[in-house]
Amino acid sequence: MENDNQENCKYMGRAFDDMSVNDDSSAFSDCNSDRSGEFTSTSSERRRLLIACATEDSEDVIRQLISDLGSCSIDDRKQAAMEIRLLAKNKPENRLKIAKAGAVKPLISLISSPDPQLQENGVTAILNLSLCDENKELITSSGAIKPLVWALKTGTLTTKENAACAIFRLSQVEENKTVIGRSGAIPPLVGLLETGGFRAKKDASTALYSLCSVKENKIKAVESGIMKPLVELMVDLGSNMVDKAAFILSLLVSLPEARKALVEETGIPVLVEIIEDGTRKQKEIAVGILLALCEDNLVYRAMVAREGAIPPLVSLSESGTSRAKQKAQALTELLRQPRGVNPASGRASDVSV
Repeated sequence: MENDNQENCKYMGRAFDDMSVNDDSSAFSDCNSDRSGEFTSTSSERRRLLIACATEDSEDVIRQLISDLGSCSIDDRKQAAMEIRLLAKNKPENRLKIAKAGAVKPLISLISSPDPQLQENGVTAILNLSLCDENKELITSSGAIKPLVWALKTGTLTTKENAACAIFRLSQVEENKTVIGRSGAIPPLVGLLETGGFRAKKDASTALYSLCSVKENKIKAVESGIMKPLVELMVDLGSNMVDKAAFILSLLVSLPEARKALVEETGIPVLVEIIEDGTRKQKEIAVGILLALCEDNLVYRAMVAREGAIPPLVSLSESGTSRAKQKAQALTELLRQPRGVNPASGRASDVSV
């Protein structure tokens, strides 16, 4: 049982495009694709589910399933949560019906269950309901954020992936971003980015990119050690994670502590390599990060120059995208300035690390 939201991939990409600067979020548009199969069930259960999915009037079935969520039998609760999960996955119009019928709070209560399957079905049902924008406020006000963070820390890998996706969906509401960060979501998302499989890394990076548009969450991410996995992900140019890691880094590099952590994690040679061998978009992101790193720091300029950055920068200034050309030219000028001179003022610059 895997992520249940393939049909919304394009929508998710558009949401990122809306909130990002210069459409830098396009790298996230393919994340969270669905690899799931259907659940094994008896013939009568499968018939019940198919009828519910096919009929225009599934309210009676939905009400019965919600009632079953409160059953004393854990098997009944699992079955009900599973069917709600699938109803919300397979028919978008059911998402609003299920939420309006009162399913959100009992589903949230399942997320704290010690039973792994019950927790997974609860998390994934909430994720599928959150794909309906009208449900996001209800899910948040019903107290979903802290249980989802708990699932990020304690669940199975699939549960963690789907919790990360649900947190992303809720973070699309701007006022939720700080609440999510203060609920402790950043450290487990960083952990998933570092130790999870490819799917987990994609889901965690999606959520982190959204959350790190808020300064408070940027600080939490750096303090949680995000720079190490970001640099590691950028090393492998064929991993399909380079763009995602670089875009997150481009959000963080405005913080002095992020720039310091980037240098400490040997990020400079990795970024220079991307300028040499990356795609056009990757080169553009990398040169922007290095420019931000070097603008006010002579030590970092010297480190970048020592890595042999000037030749590929000159090449990029001639053949890159329009933005890459501008940034490459600006960075080349910085690196060629005599040490101790601020190019903007002509006076000696402060050296800080």
